[in-house]
Amino acid sequence: MKIDTTELTSFIPADDIFRWLVKTRNPPPARVREVIRKSLDKNRLEPEEMAVLINTEDPDLVEEIFAGARDLKQLIYGNRIVLFAPLYIGNECINNCQYCGFRSTNTEVSRKTLSVPELDREVEALVKRGHKRLILVFGEHPRYDARFIHDTVCEVYRQKHANGEIRRVNINAAPLDVDGFKTVKAAGIGTYQVFQETYHQPTYQAMHLAGPKRDFLWRLHALDRAQQAGIDDVGIGALMGLYDWRFETMGLLYHTIHLEQTFNVGPHTISFPRIEPAIGTAMCNHPPHAVSDYDFKRLVAILRLSVPYTGMILTCRESIQLRNEIIQFGVSQIDAGSNIGVGAYSQEDGESYKKSQFVLNDGRSLDQVIRELCDADFLPSFCTACYRLGRTGEHFMEFAIPGFVKRFCTPNAVLTFLEYMDDYSSPETIQAGMRQIERELQRMPNDERKAKLIERMAEIRAGKRDLFF
Repeated sequence: MKIDTTELTSFIPADDIFRWLVKTRNPPPARVREVIRKSLDKNRLEPEEMAVLINTEDPDLVEEIFAGARDLKQLIYGNRIVLFAPLYIGNECINNCQYCGFRSTNTEVSRKTLSVPELDREVEALVKRGHKRLILVFGEHPRYDARFIHDTVCEVYRQKHANGEIRRVNINAAPLDVDGFKTVKAAGIGTYQVFQETYHQPTYQAMHLAGPKRDFLWRLHALDRAQQAGIDDVGIGALMGLYDWRFETMGLLYHTIHLEQTFNVGPHTISFPRIEPAIGTAMCNHPPHAVSDYDFKRLVAILRLSVPYTGMILTCRESIQLRNEIIQFGVSQIDAGSNIGVGAYSQEDGESYKKSQFVLNDGRSLDQVIRELCDADFLPSFCTACYRLGRTGEHFMEFAIPGFVKRFCTPNAVLTFLEYMDDYSSPETIQAGMRQIERELQRMPNDERKAKLIERMAEIRAGKRDLFF
């Protein structure tokens, strides 16, 4: 298919980004605190205000930014952390992206696409570990067209194993045209992610040497086409390390603003992965703009303050220690028990690294992650209620902005977590989990909703499943 981008223009104003980053250098403490206060009033920040936070270097003020991000997470999301797993369907790719282990010129990677029986075994392995939410990941290749993605999603939803099933399938795949997005939507997907990788167009062109992905504007407008097709839950992201993290963070905000202005709702999620080593990809060992752990913590906190109602995803690319620290700065979703080798969930494969896009740094099991979340006073959640009840896009914001997220999501998190403990959990995690649920119940007002939650908890313990508010 020939891509026509002659009518498209960029909504990432590079000159404005550079101007704000220069103009707001050395911001006075009063201005920094004013911006934090605006965010804590649950207002999305403007680019100048984000730039103020980015340019804050004083350690004490940076700590105030961290504290603000922690407080904002509690205000909007409570202690809830949503859990998911990535499932790589295939690593065939026709792009030549310098930073990617799947790039077409990499002869060291082992190419693999799951057959239907292999897909079924992968899903069964994930369901039997307790997962309810997956993100399916595809390379960019003609075989992974909209119909292939649609049929793959339907096959995942078809799988049932004892009390387990996948209730939400998100997608990370190449941009489609509007008709293609309509085809995928018909499968009942959740969020569709397309990461721009870098919002700095000269860097984008230098990194993408060949293939459809080389077209900056086609990719930049991908989620506009998804919205036009009726997919109102979309996810954006930047690969930190390709260009200056300050510019990329501003680019994520401008992308959010564009979606808000065009479709009256911003992205459902924002991702901010850092470049990690990848087989046969030397550039990943020395990223051109490597982001330190300290700056990574800053950018996460700044994003949280800048887009209060947008979900933020932190992945197993990061180390256990850093994930445990950063999660408090406003992260709402994490993966756990992840394996990104194609076909590696269902069988031991000493060669799985040859089928992986990059290296993971957190190899904990789902059960271990859940236990440690509880020990840190977080509430694990597998909830999919909003998606299945149509509380997505603008409708989600109708619930989120008045502060109803905690009202709906905390009870639903409790119910899905109780399911996990009854069906899959180790004894040690059951003990930690029940302590956490008791803490959550103590925090709730003694009203009709709490009484109804306790009733439904009893139904879960009696064997019922998939109860939600």
